[in-house]
Amino acid sequence: MTLSFFNQFASPTLLGIPLIAIALALPWVLFPTPSSRWLNNRLSTLQGWFINRFTQQLLLPLNVGGHKWALLLTSLMVFLITLNTLGLLPYTFTPTTQLSMNMGFAVPLWLATVIIGLRTQPTHALGHLLPEGTPTLLIPVLIIIETISLLIRPLALGVRLTANLTAGHLLIQLIATAAFVLLPLMPTVAILTATLLFLLTLLEVAVAMIQAYVFVLLLSLYLQENV
Repeated sequence: MTLSFFNQFASPTLLGIPLIAIALALPWVLFPTPSSRWLNNRLSTLQGWFINRFTQQLLLPLNVGGHKWALLLTSLMVFLITLNTLGLLPYTFTPTTQLSMNMGFAVPLWLATVIIGLRTQPTHALGHLLPEGTPTLLIPVLIIIETISLLIRPLALGVRLTANLTAGHLLIQLIATAAFVLLPLMPTVAILTATLLFLLTLLEVAVAMIQAYVFVLLLSLYLQENV
């Protein structure tokens, strides 16, 4: 029973061929495509309003140089929200529960912000490693601590997204199993457990959206420090 709880996080295969590429590409088919008409349908209008509002909020603290990242960050946000929410459907696979994939998103984007900072303003970027007014004896220690905190940022991004989604999926499966087992024994308790499961599912939908937003928001804050 313990092993079966974690089987949902295994990458699906068909005849030995991994299907994670299909799991990553399929959500893009669900997005409404823009039409050539003057007036869009309600779904396209809602999607456009959401993307515009999110882009404005995301780019608010950034200067003009950081606006070049608008398309990348917005696309990443929509992509992560779609993957996270679709993974809550039955008999589906959530690619964002894989730490390797989340690190594949976090490390290159974090590294790009660091490289941009070192290219455009190297003195300011390196100045983050040593706060102003630091005593001479503490300079080596603080440089080591700040360097470790800088290098741990992509790991924190990937682990945060993976841990929150994995914990939510495990909790849903545990409560669903408890409701199924209690149904013939104690129907009243099983109904209460099923109600709790429904509320938890609504919470996990919110968590799936919030975690995608937090992932992109932290990337924008890292970009703000280096632009």
